[in-house]
Amino acid sequence: MDRLLRLGGGMPGLGQGPPTDAPAVDTAEQVYISSLALLKMLKHGRAGVPMEVMGLMLGEFVDDYTVRVIDVFAMPQSGTGVSVEAVDPVFQAKMLDMLKQTGRPEMVVGWYHSHPGFGCWLSGVDINTQQSFEALSERAVAVVVDPIQSVKGKVVIDAFRLINANMMVLGHEPRQTTSNLGHLNKPSIQ
Repeated sequence: MDRLLRLGGGMPGLGQGPPTDAPAVDTAEQVYISSLALLKMLKHGRAGVPMEVMGLMLGEFVDDYTVRVIDVFAMPQSGTGVSVEAVDPVFQAKMLDMLKQTGRPEMVVGWYHSHPGFGCWLSGVDINTQQSFEALSERAVAVVVDPIQSVKGKVVIDAFRLINANMMVLGHEPRQTTSNLGHLNKPSIQ
């Protein structure tokens, strides 16, 4: 065993003893999706089957650790298989203008799309779409919902954000820790 530890001296984790409790940057976040937004995502996704559909998520960044999705609106296009077409910037601009005119305080916090029958993950096209959202807001979130695999009582859904490749090259992965510091002030019913 001693020889193995000496041989592994140059490899991370081998021959170095237990990990230290050094402070790490905590960028983990909680994404809260309202019932209304979730129902609209599922309804939109089911209406598009067998094609993928997409839309924008409206909400707020509550604090450094919490994203709240309050509502969504569907985008007028569908995909063909594992990827949706790009966001229609003209339609998106019109919808955002209409939101401003109605006085709604929400902002775009990300986008959602469906993967009907094939689970929650980001394809290459999805990654490019998410990069464009993160260029506008580094906290933008991508949500994927599977309307086929979702059944009563169990929604198949996941949220994603990209990891900066430059940080990975340097050996840092800023999103590896979790936090219970994020909080959402829930309104009281009393």
